[in-house]
Amino acid sequence: MNFKQNDVKMLNCNRNFKLILLIISSAFVVSCSSSVRFSDSGNAGYEDNLSKGEVFYGKASYYADAFHGKRTASGEVFDMNKLTAAHKTLPFGTILDVKNLKNGRSVMVKINDRGPFSGNRVIDLSKAAAQALDMIRDGVIEVEITIME
Repeated sequence: MNFKQNDVKMLNCNRNFKLILLIISSAFVVSCSSSVRFSDSGNAGYEDNLSKGEVFYGKASYYADAFHGKRTASGEVFDMNKLTAAHKTLPFGTILDVKNLKNGRSVMVKINDRGPFSGNRVIDLSKAAAQALDMIRDGVIEVEITIME
């Protein structure tokens, strides 16, 4: 009789163990699966209420070497030598005229990435765009941004 009671306890223990193991392994598989960084729609959930010709102001920074050759949020490969930019919400493909308020220089860029995610900046520019604005030395500048299309 004692032997059968131990067998039943052991079976219950094995069931509990298997259930716990199943839950833990399921959680592990879900947490390790890759998340989608970009999709074909590209702009889902990222629509500003801004339209062509509208102007806004803020701080701009630039990003270059560390991200060169890596995928942007739009799926394009980042090329620091092209006139592109990152914005938190503007749709991918939006063309902006960005003007350096310190020296009056301006450059046209296309939004192909998300950011900036640090500080109080409104746009991250490629190195080529930063050079066109003569902002490399300053790093962060005040800009006027006009939506072109």
